[in-house]
Amino acid sequence: MILRDLGQLDRVVACTKYCVDVCPEAGVGRRIVDDSWTAHAEEISAMRPDFVIAAVPYQEKSVAEILKAGTRFLGLAPQTMEDIYMDVIAIAGLVGVPERGHEVVSGMQREIEAVHARAQGHPRPRVFCEEWGKPIIASQAWVKELVEAVGGTFVGDPGRQQTAQDVSSMNPDVLIAAWCGAGDRVPLEKIIRDRGWNRLRATEQRRVYCIRDEFLNTPATTLVSGLHALAAAIHPEIFPQVDGLRQLADASAQSHSIGAQ
Repeated sequence: MILRDLGQLDRVVACTKYCVDVCPEAGVGRRIVDDSWTAHAEEISAMRPDFVIAAVPYQEKSVAEILKAGTRFLGLAPQTMEDIYMDVIAIAGLVGVPERGHEVVSGMQREIEAVHARAQGHPRPRVFCEEWGKPIIASQAWVKELVEAVGGTFVGDPGRQQTAQDVSSMNPDVLIAAWCGAGDRVPLEKIIRDRGWNRLRATEQRRVYCIRDEFLNTPATTLVSGLHALAAAIHPEIFPQVDGLRQLADASAQSHSIGAQ
C-alpha cells in the first residue's frame, strides 16, 4: 500500500496474500509469496529482489529465512503513528522518492487533523477496540491515537491481552473488533453471547462494531480508512457511515427471528 501511494508499485516483484487484501492491484501479474510468519529463503531468492520489506508480526525462523536469502532486508515494527510516518519516509528514501514520502505523510496528518477538529466539543465515549479474539488482545497504540483523534477515549492497554472480565469492568460505551486476518467477518453476536457481554453499556445501546481488519491493523496509509470508520462508529451523529464498518444486529429483530422459527 505504501509503495502504491508513493507511485512505486511497479517496483514490486512479489507480495503476500495480506498485501493483496490491502492493495488488490499489488497482486496483478505478481507472484504471491509466503509472509513474515512463514517465509522461505528459496522462494525469496527465486524472485531475485533488491530488497525485502516486511512488518510485524514476525516469527524468528521466518526472519532467519529472509536473512538466509541474502537480500537486503527492511524489517518494520511500528508502535505509534509517528513510527508509521517514519516508516513511510524510510521506504520513500529507499526507492528514491523522499519528497513523495513527506507528501504522503502530510496527507495522512491532514486527514487526521480534519477529523479531530470536527469532533471537538462533543462527548468522548469510552471505547474498547480489539485486534484479536482468542485471547482478547487490545488494538495497537496507533489505534489508540486514532480513537482519541476522532473524539473517543481508548480503554484498556494497547497491544496487551485482556480478559472478558477486564472489559466488563471497564464497561465501555463502544466496542470495536478488528481481528487480524479476519477481514470484516468478526462474529459480533457470537462474541457478545460467549463472553457474557449482553449487559455492557455498548451492547445495550447496540454500539458494537466490526471494522475491516486492513483498516486498523495495517501500519500504512490504509489507516486513513480506519480513521473514518472509527469516526462513524464513535460519533455517528456527526460522521457518515462508511464501507468496512458493520454494526451489531438489532437484538429485538434477532429475538423475533428466533421466535418465528
